[in-house]
Amino acid sequence: MSDVYEDRGVLADYLLFHYGSAEEILPPDVGWPAGMHDALDFAVRTVSHFSDKHVARGLDLGCAVGRSTFEMTRLCAQVTGIDFSHAFIDAAKILQQGNSVTYARREEAHRTTAMKATAPAGTDLSKAAFMQGDAMHLPEDLGKFDRVHAANLICRLTDPKLLLERLPDLLNPGGELVIATPCTWLGEFTPPEKWPTGDTLAWLRDSLRHSFELESVGDEPFLIRETARKFQWTRSMVSVWRRGGD
Repeated sequence: MSDVYEDRGVLADYLLFHYGSAEEILPPDVGWPAGMHDALDFAVRTVSHFSDKHVARGLDLGCAVGRSTFEMTRLCAQVTGIDFSHAFIDAAKILQQGNSVTYARREEAHRTTAMKATAPAGTDLSKAAFMQGDAMHLPEDLGKFDRVHAANLICRLTDPKLLLERLPDLLNPGGELVIATPCTWLGEFTPPEKWPTGDTLAWLRDSLRHSFELESVGDEPFLIRETARKFQWTRSMVSVWRRGGD
């Protein structure tokens, strides 16, 4: 798996992506194109695709620096966030302890601005736990969950089928699964022979059909600021699934 997510610059980008305010990402003194503000708070919006009932256990796979994990604590008694990046998990653990993480927002060339990330207000930090791990080879003793969240992960795995085959064992009957993916299949992450042969949604339907019922499909845009003038605007497909009974 690529080690790009261990880079300090990428860590800073993701801390801003997850925890930056609208003003920090899109300063108000600039005339931004229509739609850019709608792409903020992606890590919050994907979690909103779960139902509004309280549940016992949640799992956030590919949690990055942890914003969705924290958001899931609002309706879960306990949430585990797992990411392959040591740098991401180290930052999330600092936030979970109630501390802040300082980072440098890139402006241009050597120019940066000092920024600070903190866990979101209204979330229960004691309910969140983070661990470094591989979503394709999760611990056998991880147990079962009522909710599993996997955002912008599936098309970054070297063999995504390994995760899809494990999902039925991770969810209790009736449990909720939210998968968000921009469907940006790239050879640097996933060998082409492991890509879907058709469209990604049809591939997910086929892979999950024996254990899950598809409840809804929608789109959520997201925005990653790289410099003061360069942004990634991407549209992620969000599918919501319900685990069937055994």
